[in-house]
Amino acid sequence: MSDITLDAKSPEGPLADKWDNHRFEVKLVNPSNRRRFEVIVIGTGLAGASGAATLGELGYRVKAFFFHDSPRRAHSIAAQGGINAAKNYKNDGDSIQRLFYDTIKGGDYRSRESNTYRLAQVSVEIIDQCVAQGVPFAREYGGLLDNRSFGGAQVSRTFYARGQTGQQLLLGAYQALERQVHLGTVQQFNRSEMLDLVVKDGRAVGVVVRDLLTGEVRSHSAHAVVLATGGYGNVFFLSTNAKASNATAIWRAHRRGALFANPCYTQIHPTCIPASDEFQSKLVLMSESLRNDGRVWVPKEFGDERPPNLIPPDDRDYFLERRYPAFGNLVPRDVASRAIKRLGIGVVRERYGNLFDMYERITGENPYERPMRIYPAVHYTMGGLWV
Repeated sequence: MSDITLDAKSPEGPLADKWDNHRFEVKLVNPSNRRRFEVIVIGTGLAGASGAATLGELGYRVKAFFFHDSPRRAHSIAAQGGINAAKNYKNDGDSIQRLFYDTIKGGDYRSRESNTYRLAQVSVEIIDQCVAQGVPFAREYGGLLDNRSFGGAQVSRTFYARGQTGQQLLLGAYQALERQVHLGTVQQFNRSEMLDLVVKDGRAVGVVVRDLLTGEVRSHSAHAVVLATGGYGNVFFLSTNAKASNATAIWRAHRRGALFANPCYTQIHPTCIPASDEFQSKLVLMSESLRNDGRVWVPKEFGDERPPNLIPPDDRDYFLERRYPAFGNLVPRDVASRAIKRLGIGVVRERYGNLFDMYERITGENPYERPMRIYPAVHYTMGGLWV
């Protein structure tokens, strides 16, 4: 058996300069020649829809294939809390270097540093692109984009649209995609399943797809294939992922010779709604942004069966604040008091009203009066095909 060499394909040079140098050295395609090239995109969630729309805007011919009847059905719509960017609007010391460091540290120092630094670099531009696509991010009274804190950070860098960030991001990408469909640069193939990749000399040059309505099997060729089909969280018994996120595309690519790396890097999200039935097929996420104005606790006495709202503060163990005093529930201990008492129900409803309403519909409990019950569950997957 021959040894497998994993090439990260990272550009040469100092970390802070390598991607800028790479952009200067990479071969470009003349705008008048781009229409000669065809790109296939599998999946039209947030990554696939925005990628297909951007390629269409650049002048390439794009074919987009997806399971659903509309790109708006993608699971990206379920994201809630926000998206990080090093804009430093709060003037609290944020920077590309700090975002890079927080991300590397949050990944237990195992992330690919060159890619992480590039992500920190383009984070500001990603927010600007989303705004240009019409995403209605929350804004302060003066008109600047508002932001808040998320886990693993001591600065405010998370840009959000109430508790519906994924929905608004997806609608913005969908609008950009449909604009390109109208202009003729993108063709959509809904209700289509990728059955196989066509590989030549180690490169993907096409796909075989099945029309889920007629059963017809067809092949499509292209100069490049983009796989944007979501994560593999549903290999676990219960996760927050939509059932259509079934990992079949990456499995078929792996079968054709692509390497699959780091499947162990799976996020167990701390704030999901507990399963209420043994026949439940998936779990529902509560945004971790709720921890900004709340505190996570368990009863000090194991087996304490009193209703949560009847357990006094002295009998609660705020274990995050005890174990990680520098971060606690994202903010200092003296600030993270009960937000409903400090700010009033109206302010909390303005920030998290849709999340509280969803929680009440699912559990039948009023989260304004009774502490929320949370449960850890598989949410996000960071492994995937090696590129």
